[in-house]
Amino acid sequence: MNADLQRLAAEALSRGGIDGLPDGHFIDGAFVAARAGGSFESVDPGTGKAFARFAAGDADDVADAVSSAERALAGPWGRMKPAERGRILTAAAALIRANAHRLAVAECLDVGKPIGEALGDVMGAARAFEYYAGAADKLEGETIPLGRDTFAFTVNEPVGVTAHIVPWNYPISTTARSLAPALAAGCTAVVKPAETTPATALMLAALLVEAGLPAGVVNVVTGFGGEAGAPLVAHAAVRHITFTGSVATGQRVMKAAADNVTRLTLELGGKSPLVVLADADLDAALEGVLGAIYENAGQICSAGSRLVIERSVHAAFVEKLVARAAALTIGHGLRNPQVGPVNSAAQLAKVEGFVEAAKARGLAVAVGGKRTTDPETGLGWFYEPTVLDDLAADDPIVQEEIFGPVLAVQVVDGFEAAVAAANGTQYGLVAGIYTRDLSKALTFARDVDVGQVYVNEYFAGGIEVPFGGNRLSGFGREKGLQAVTSYCKLKSVAVRL
Repeated sequence: MNADLQRLAAEALSRGGIDGLPDGHFIDGAFVAARAGGSFESVDPGTGKAFARFAAGDADDVADAVSSAERALAGPWGRMKPAERGRILTAAAALIRANAHRLAVAECLDVGKPIGEALGDVMGAARAFEYYAGAADKLEGETIPLGRDTFAFTVNEPVGVTAHIVPWNYPISTTARSLAPALAAGCTAVVKPAETTPATALMLAALLVEAGLPAGVVNVVTGFGGEAGAPLVAHAAVRHITFTGSVATGQRVMKAAADNVTRLTLELGGKSPLVVLADADLDAALEGVLGAIYENAGQICSAGSRLVIERSVHAAFVEKLVARAAALTIGHGLRNPQVGPVNSAAQLAKVEGFVEAAKARGLAVAVGGKRTTDPETGLGWFYEPTVLDDLAADDPIVQEEIFGPVLAVQVVDGFEAAVAAANGTQYGLVAGIYTRDLSKALTFARDVDVGQVYVNEYFAGGIEVPFGGNRLSGFGREKGLQAVTSYCKLKSVAVRL
């Protein structure tokens, strides 16, 4: 770990936080207190103790933020040349990198994830702004051949004010992956981060203004879903909503959006399969499985939370997997362990509830299966890396999203059974496969009903590759050039000559 980052992390760990975090909403280019004067604590999952306070927003704060975004859309931002928008996004990427260590420490304190993972998220956010900076002046229309007497063409226009509802597991990277393409398209935005992880969205907004973004183009309202999130998605001036979160909340967002016929991008999680065939490089597959489920303590929408493995290699593979899972280091994220805490007491209780119910059904836990604490302090919200082996296809551990470090193992006989198992839930976000047989890999990619497929590497790709789900995992695509079209409305023009 870089010496400067190590120093900042050690200071934050010893002091229980960092100085200078913003405590107000970011509206019209400045930090402001909540209209009603309320605030709430943000808690470090590694200790279970509060480290900062943030403004508790409500409908009035949301109205202020949306009005600011509307004014900005009609102001200099709306008249700015696309190339200049791109230059601002490029400057933002540079500022994120310049402030990467402080952002990573804040992300670690808020989310709980290991500082190395947090730094990777920050650098990914910088890359998102860099990538979409290059797209800002390339949103070209087309001419349509209607004959020599008619000139027809299309124009991509910004959709308007956009709302971004950000989850708690990847705050800065999820904010960046939707905010950057919206800005590249010329939209303005109101961001509502999760109440347990508001810090880096506020810090990012301030950096964007420092990069040259006009006041009001990006606004951030912190607070709780019912008080701040619901008024935002129901606001008539919001023309596009990007939401990442649970299926139940996503359904409520859809219903609210329907009243105003507001466009949506929904990423609603998953129960993603990682298939290991008998012909695979099993050592590489083992590394892939471990990263797929235990990174960020399994709190990833696209986590490989189901291992689907052929019977002939199952026993030996799971034996090695169990030994590796048991040896993973656990601790406060600022010490950069292999596995950090679960984000909240409520989430820890949810994870524990799934496993305890499995035990009550008579299922055997191959490794883990208990809540624990930071071994150095006895504090925090931790759950042991867990494997439940040889589960039935209809078991809740297989079918339901747990969002924690819990791996379900399904044993299959042959490739066709593996494909069937991969498609055997209501989710369809991502799927992975390890095999040396290219034909099987491509057949799997064809037949599995998901938005993204990984072959011989999990979490492959980056901001350049479109990402999103099918079925209960949602619809629409983030990342890649496809994401920019979500924030454009296409206008067709036909002129009689």
